[in-house]
Amino acid sequence: MDYSEQRRRWKHWRLALLFSLLLCVVEYVSAQIQYSILEELKEGSVVGNIAKDLGLDVSSLAERRFRVVSGSKDAVFQVNTNNGELYVHRKIDREELCEDNAVCSMNLKIAVENPLEIHYVAVEITDVNDHAPVFPEKQQHLQIAENTLIGDEFQLVAARDPDSGVNSLRTYKLSPNEHFELEIRDGGENNKIPVLKLQRALDRERHATHNLILTAVDGGSPPRSGSLNISITVLDINDNKPVCSKSEYTVTIQENIPRHSLLMKVNATDADNGLNGDIIFSFAGNLKKKVYETFELDENTGEIRVKGMVDFEDAEVYRADVTASDRGEPPMKTNCRVIIKVTDMNDNSPEIDVTSLSSLVPENSKPGTVVSLISVTDKDSGLNGKVVCSLSDHAPFELKPSFQENMYSLVTKGHLDREVASHYDITIFAVDLGQPPLSSFKTLTVEVSDVNDNPPLFEKNPLELYMFENNSPGGSIFSVSASDKDENENAQISYQFMRDDGAQDGMASFLNINPETGVIHALRSFDFECVKWFQFHVLATDSGSPALSSNVSVKVFILDQNDNAPVILSPVSANGSAEGLEEVPRNVNAGHLVTKVRAYDADIGYNGWLLFSLQEVSDHSLFGLERYTGQIRTLRPFTETDEAQHKLLVLVKDNGNVSLSATATVLIKVVEPKEAFAASDVPNAVKDEEDSDVTFYLTITLGSVSVLFVLSVIVLIVMQCSKSTHYSSKDLQDTNYDGTLCHSIQYRSGDKRYMLVGPRMSIGSTIVPGSNGNTLVVPDRRSRASVEVGDYLNM
Repeated sequence: MDYSEQRRRWKHWRLALLFSLLLCVVEYVSAQIQYSILEELKEGSVVGNIAKDLGLDVSSLAERRFRVVSGSKDAVFQVNTNNGELYVHRKIDREELCEDNAVCSMNLKIAVENPLEIHYVAVEITDVNDHAPVFPEKQQHLQIAENTLIGDEFQLVAARDPDSGVNSLRTYKLSPNEHFELEIRDGGENNKIPVLKLQRALDRERHATHNLILTAVDGGSPPRSGSLNISITVLDINDNKPVCSKSEYTVTIQENIPRHSLLMKVNATDADNGLNGDIIFSFAGNLKKKVYETFELDENTGEIRVKGMVDFEDAEVYRADVTASDRGEPPMKTNCRVIIKVTDMNDNSPEIDVTSLSSLVPENSKPGTVVSLISVTDKDSGLNGKVVCSLSDHAPFELKPSFQENMYSLVTKGHLDREVASHYDITIFAVDLGQPPLSSFKTLTVEVSDVNDNPPLFEKNPLELYMFENNSPGGSIFSVSASDKDENENAQISYQFMRDDGAQDGMASFLNINPETGVIHALRSFDFECVKWFQFHVLATDSGSPALSSNVSVKVFILDQNDNAPVILSPVSANGSAEGLEEVPRNVNAGHLVTKVRAYDADIGYNGWLLFSLQEVSDHSLFGLERYTGQIRTLRPFTETDEAQHKLLVLVKDNGNVSLSATATVLIKVVEPKEAFAASDVPNAVKDEEDSDVTFYLTITLGSVSVLFVLSVIVLIVMQCSKSTHYSSKDLQDTNYDGTLCHSIQYRSGDKRYMLVGPRMSIGSTIVPGSNGNTLVVPDRRSRASVEVGDYLNM
């Protein structure tokens, strides 16, 4: 093994050792996992088990959205969420991915959520010997003068091997011959240049041509090779070759330099005359394709000009060999090296790549919740490639930089409220530090998803309903409606009654509510004479999880209808019929009170206001009936010609829209004064006893009414102190009606006021909802019972 080969191996060993140390340092700093695989692996080949190496739970990978979040759409690698393995997604060609790079490594970002974790994985692609060295031409023609000195050199076309490392081009071999030997030189960038060296003088007269085979061999196992046929023509004397003014030309240019710009001029001289001293220039044939596409060389002047686009991001340095050849026979050539360095310009705007972790962000997300991952790249270098990111507005989001350069996380910085803003259009700006700076932006839409944080609300609480009695059972009487600021199932409201032990809320058992629409139906007909008002509570509940609810109090006031006919209280005979007998002395004067017809109507207001009239009378000139009191009086004195007995049919009717009535028959017997007095002596004792009983009952009734009145006043004071809604009654002026005992009830609530006028109520009394003041006690011979709300519930 020669000295140059030892130096080359020692250099590669040092590079490999330095790269290994660098990988260890990087792995310690960034805590990334590193794998190494061979190129050309089949699709589906396993690279490594990331979940196992990171200590992740394999069973939760799918739920945590275990995935690769970096790379192009046609990704080389993918992860298996079932077992956590990283596998090859498509066939890998190292020469395609990492052209001319000694180390080929791909950096991947692996993301898992709940909680969010970003892991970095480096996969090194190890070369396999899948390419043989290839010469750009199959055959090379050389013309060498016969007087060429021993030791002269002729550069041959170099072979290129896309493989790297030990699989790259290692050496050349020349077929055995008498005149030439092969020398291999280092051309830089792992290029080996074969040089043909003359070791024995040529003799055209003996051999005019020489045919050699140059074989290029790589270092693979087994090695691959390629061959070049060399055809050498021995010419007569052209004994001076061109000489370049410099062995190496160097120039520095800026990228994006205009086409046809002059970069440099290569100068060469030849001591010969004529065609042997006429020099032409050309690029060597073993250069990279990019050199031929970017630059052009004038063969006559040696000027190098720009031919194509010069881009720093494509190549920072261009190296080319320029051949100076005379026109002699045979021509003599010399080579010089041209190095073109490119400086960076700020000609690339930053590129923003957004990876959204989820399409919706719940409105109850805590500050600091990661919404998206943002990576920014700039192809420029230095300050031109340094990027600063910012957000456009003051939305409740912010950018948090990652430990890796130009990596950010878009996180929430405040509390979200979908009812205030259901989505945000966030514009991300990226500006580099070049002069002048270049910028770009990208708009990201963040949708805020709803959570059940708003209970149903009623527009008004409490609600009031005024309805007439005798409603149709099963009919709709009212409707409640609540609104919910949430959406979807969180805003779907169902209605139901709230049940408790209160007597008023117990009325809800006679009601039915539609749980979807809130329409309330009465299951039975209500009677004003049994219950005048009641209340119940409706509960509105949404369908969220957990469900939220609110309730509303509904107060129902029953309005009276004329559904009760008048009841005759007096006269009433022993068998219960409305018929009575009255005896009148014949000597009474005009205006004498014969008797009084008393009646009662359970309705109130005009429905209970009674009017009296004579339906039938035997003598219209003798008796008269007071329209409002029911008093029957004589219109004139009796005469001898008047009959001894008279029959009066009295009609009692109320003042409802459709009047109801009752009749009473009064028989009047005219007697002589002595007979009347004598007849009256017998029943006086009985009558006195009956009057005494009546007085006793009246005393008890009066005491009860007084107690109820005092209780009503006390309850009214308590309710006025605890409730804002005011219920009161106003006094009516005394009408001095004796036949119809009138009373009034006034309901007042807010802007509404109702007055109900009816019989049997003391002037100045007050009806208070919830007290016993709305119980009307009417003493009569049939002992009509008072009906309370609790009694109505037991019906």
